[in-house]
Amino acid sequence: MLSFEDDYSAPALQPAAPAARPTAAAPVAASTQMRRVQAADKRVINGATDVNQLVPFKYKWAWEKYLAGCANHWMPQEVNMSRDISQWKDPTALTEDERRVVKRNLGFFVTADSLAANNIVLGTYRHITAPECRQYLLRQAFEEAIHTHAYQYIVESLGLDESEIFNAYHEIESIRDKDDFLIPFIDTLTNPQFKTGTPEADQKLLKSLIVFACIMEGLFFYVGFVQILALGRQNKMTGAAEQYQYILRDESMHCNFGIDLINTIKLENPHLWTNEFKEELKALFQKGVELEYKYAEDTMPRGVLGLNSAQFKEYLRFIANRRCQQIGLDEMFPGVTNPFPWMAEMIDLKKEKNFFETRVTEYQTGGALSWD
Repeated sequence: MLSFEDDYSAPALQPAAPAARPTAAAPVAASTQMRRVQAADKRVINGATDVNQLVPFKYKWAWEKYLAGCANHWMPQEVNMSRDISQWKDPTALTEDERRVVKRNLGFFVTADSLAANNIVLGTYRHITAPECRQYLLRQAFEEAIHTHAYQYIVESLGLDESEIFNAYHEIESIRDKDDFLIPFIDTLTNPQFKTGTPEADQKLLKSLIVFACIMEGLFFYVGFVQILALGRQNKMTGAAEQYQYILRDESMHCNFGIDLINTIKLENPHLWTNEFKEELKALFQKGVELEYKYAEDTMPRGVLGLNSAQFKEYLRFIANRRCQQIGLDEMFPGVTNPFPWMAEMIDLKKEKNFFETRVTEYQTGGALSWD
């Protein structure tokens, strides 16, 4: 599995000229209906083959990620929250700064995954013409629902003020600014009038995919992941930390799928990858780093859990470099290093060690989890 620390090799495909794109609602042309789908004729966008025919596979990497996502299925209720509840009720178990971290994180995440789901279901899905990729997007949309459920489950378990947490994206500036950055890219793809098929429209689609895979899921989530997992490493809020670890695994896969999708579109449509377009992307990455660093400063103004905002400035630049490299852009911040190497271990849940136990559990379906 690809993480932000791995080298990326794009799927081996040959560039191909764009084909006419059928809409999902319109019937396939009679000449196309009369012959069977050939894998070589498939395209990620602007494809002319029947989107209802999953096989023959062309993009096997998408199908493999779908199968991996199914194998990694979990549900929030399977995680024991009793220790978290006791600690949250104990005025001495957590500092005020630690409680701020938890509430700010939940305030961002309870709506962030809903935004991601809306972008998939109402936007991205209808513009992708490869059924293997659509299959994974369906799984991803369900996982976004599970993540929203998980955050709600944590809020409910801890007895937090639901109106305060769920309205944070309106009321907390550092959260609102991140969402405001994302919403125009959602609006582009969810606009019923938007259609691919021209270089300008295809670049808009590609830009939106990059924003969501590399900046939202690949950058905006990582301050929160580090903070909650750092709590878990100190034997605090272990139930929430375990759910975040599962979510991190899912989101890492979402990011990896998005990168594969982006690079495949580039291979099939090389005319989209212009120098001007790359400069636009660099500006978006720069803005993303600034917004997430502002969020880090807001969530931990005094430093907490052995973490401080200066470390996050280095970390966010490190991740931005990796994301740029993974889609074929040059590093933006030469010389930065990863101040949190332990995060790589958190992503690899195949050998996950529970924060509060010594046994090792395989991250598989929910039925495989036990709490004895």
